[in-house]
Amino acid sequence: MDWFWKFPTMDAETLRGVKKSIDEGFRGFTRAYGSDIEALFSPLQSFLIWSERLLTGTPWPIIIMVIAAIAWLASRSLPIVIGCVFTLFLIGYFDMWADTMKTVSMILVCTVVSILIGLPIGIAMSRSNRLQNVVNPVLDVMQTMPSFVYLIPVVMLLGIGRVPGVIAVVIYAIPPMIRLTNLGIRMVDRDVLEAADAFGSSGWQKLKNVQLPLALPTIMAGINQTIMMALAMVVIASMIGVQGLGQPVLKAIANQYFTLGIFNGLAIVGIAIIFDRISQAYGLRLQKHREITHD
Repeated sequence: MDWFWKFPTMDAETLRGVKKSIDEGFRGFTRAYGSDIEALFSPLQSFLIWSERLLTGTPWPIIIMVIAAIAWLASRSLPIVIGCVFTLFLIGYFDMWADTMKTVSMILVCTVVSILIGLPIGIAMSRSNRLQNVVNPVLDVMQTMPSFVYLIPVVMLLGIGRVPGVIAVVIYAIPPMIRLTNLGIRMVDRDVLEAADAFGSSGWQKLKNVQLPLALPTIMAGINQTIMMALAMVVIASMIGVQGLGQPVLKAIANQYFTLGIFNGLAIVGIAIIFDRISQAYGLRLQKHREITHD
């Protein structure tokens, strides 16, 4: 009766052979096409270097004023503006400004890339139920896969560095952007779409002038979630050479530096709160504007 209690498994030698074949195939692929793939991502590297130099090279008062202006334009809320400025002052006072700017530059690049990739995919999903049925399981796998696993193929293809870190972060953070773009466009009132058809709008005009503006609050929620997930990946991405607040946290874990880890962790939390409050306030304003316009 031992066979009843023991789960049937593949023969150990066969399983070892299958794993070895897959590993050798992937290594062969990286050796053959790794340099071409690396060249493909050179514009991304240039964009990342430019954004990092911009943020780290700009004097801190200008950065704080720009963020305060963005917070005011997005929220029209003085408490949110004061909270953002106070958080940035604390980060600078505790000597974490340079690492914070490197992290912010990476998050900005990851968010822009996620929008450029996720928005068209979300729009395409909203227009095709068949495509939605194909993409949704892929997104489910992407969201449930342990974040460390994303580092393995990226490092094998591109090695250690900032660009592999950005790619891993984008893969981890892009599903909410795709899902909420699809959801927002599908939620647009059919009566409004019929009115657009009655006025003779083309498919592109309907998308540009009706669907995207009405779906913008939901799309902003997707951007918000993408930013939050990208920030959650900062420490893990530091394991493959991504500079910023994640590296001191990783150093604190390795050397048991309690205060170093806590301070940099709180800085990540502070940046997350700033991004979250600004994007949520802007999405809420868009929602109120849509309701007033609809009424």
